[in-house]
Amino acid sequence: MDYGVAGTALASGILFGYVLEQAGFGSPCKLTAQFRLTDWSVFKVMFTAILVAAVGILLLQTQNYFGSRGFFVPTTYLWATALGAALIGAGFAVGGYCPGTSVVGFVSGRIDGLVFMLGMVIGIFGFAGVYDTAFIHAVMNSAKISEKTLPALLGVSPWVVLVGMVVLAGIGFWLGRTLEGRSHGVYTAEDIVTGEDPADDPVEGGSAVRGPLGVSAAPSVH
Repeated sequence: MDYGVAGTALASGILFGYVLEQAGFGSPCKLTAQFRLTDWSVFKVMFTAILVAAVGILLLQTQNYFGSRGFFVPTTYLWATALGAALIGAGFAVGGYCPGTSVVGFVSGRIDGLVFMLGMVIGIFGFAGVYDTAFIHAVMNSAKISEKTLPALLGVSPWVVLVGMVVLAGIGFWLGRTLEGRSHGVYTAEDIVTGEDPADDPVEGGSAVRGPLGVSAAPSVH
């Protein structure tokens, strides 16, 4: 066992989990708000991470840091990818967690995070039990896309795809900010800890009249 690699992976995982918790992603309230289009923090963080990683990979490729063999890119199977995306999206919307954030939620003391983790493990074993069936193999191996990257599929430079991603991110950030401003639905760390819902703010542009999540609170009388 390579303890250096294992130690690096463990330290990276702990740091990643800490950052997720600090960003509020260990709370299902903030995560499900993305599906209600009231809090776009998940979109903003994930798209920013994708762009940073894309720029880093392209720069490393330009300097040939990966060598002549490059790096491994798995083959894409359209229907398997689409079905898997739909299932994990449904689980995300219903449970309020993805696999990583459920661990963060559990470690920070949330029981529903543990329940989601257990359901995830049961689902993995369940899928393994039916993996060798003809239906699963038909779905898993259908609609194979021979080109392994989007630039190769479109026949354009990787930098063209990156520019398109930046434009798409800009549109998403603008749309997210617009919808957040209309709904007052952005969950701050204070909202998550105290169980208050910014969507209960009845005054546009003013300070929120806060109450328990999902329950309107009456304004205090001075």
